[in-house]
Amino acid sequence: MSWWLLIALAVIVFLNRYILLEPNLPLRLPKWFQQSLQYSAPCLLTAIATPIVFMDGQAFRDSLLNPYFIATMMTVLIALVVKRTLWTILLSLAIFYGLLFWMN
Repeated sequence: MSWWLLIALAVIVFLNRYILLEPNLPLRLPKWFQQSLQYSAPCLLTAIATPIVFMDGQAFRDSLLNPYFIATMMTVLIALVVKRTLWTILLSLAIFYGLLFWMN
């Protein structure tokens, strides 16, 4: 993927989010539509992360005992316990890179 395509996609996503969610714009969306937009970020993150966790190139990973899946489960547990975004990210990255070093 080229840098121009990535930048264009980022601009498109930003403008869509800005137009739909900026409270100072005169555009008013129905309440049900605003509520459904709250789920867009977790849905997109899941759609991006799932192939990374379960795929190795073009094939499924053979076992659930791979660093990607274990780190994913640990991240969920850390997020439930810690409830602070920065600490969750830092601990999850440390666990993931530790697993990569230890398991490979």
